[in-house]
Amino acid sequence: MRILGIDYGDRHVGLAVSDRLLVSAQPLTTYILQDREADNAAYFRELVRAQEITEIVLGLPLRMDGSSGTRADKTRAFGKWLEKTVGLPVSYWDERLTTHQAIGLMQEQKVRAKARRNVVNQIAAVLILQAYLEGHCLNAPPPDLP
Repeated sequence: MRILGIDYGDRHVGLAVSDRLLVSAQPLTTYILQDREADNAAYFRELVRAQEITEIVLGLPLRMDGSSGTRADKTRAFGKWLEKTVGLPVSYWDERLTTHQAIGLMQEQKVRAKARRNVVNQIAAVLILQAYLEGHCLNAPPPDLP
């Protein structure tokens, strides 16, 4: 049992995965959306299978006042597509300022600007997933492990 965390963008999708105990999130990769929907569907189906994903958490980019905008609408549309494509539930988690937080963390660690561009979405996905784990999963009973 693992959870996939997603930071969705128009082209770049940051991905993170939980450990099996649902305690911590680790960066996985940044997926670049393809023009063909079938290619994207095949990628996410294989990812879910290979990583043994049982749940998906998708960062929802709300406005600072908590309201929804066009970016949140696009994210919800992606979430509905993903649910239908992989057959797993998608939960949404408020992701306000996660990208800024990810950039700040990388600047503190003196990560070069070029390297930051390659992993910022992954770090944002980690922040989304870790917040979700802390808010939901750490209070749940431990899962049965094989």
